[in-house]
Amino acid sequence: MPKMKSHRGASKRFSVTGTGKVRRLKAFKSHILTKKSPKRKRNLRRATTVATNGEAKRMKRLLLAS
Repeated sequence: MPKMKSHRGASKRFSVTGTGKVRRLKAFKSHILTKKSPKRKRNLRRATTVATNGEAKRMKRLLLAS
């Protein structure tokens, strides 16, 4: 059976930290920026962890395909 491949779109936007948390890098800041406030866009520059456990679990499944 061939190797499982990680989701390429997710791997460009998210990464897994050493402790196993999912880190959001540049997601949600590529388009439709006119309706977002300057404060919101400024905060999106920084990398943060994915908010909910359910989302993190889903992202890990996309990233850690083995």
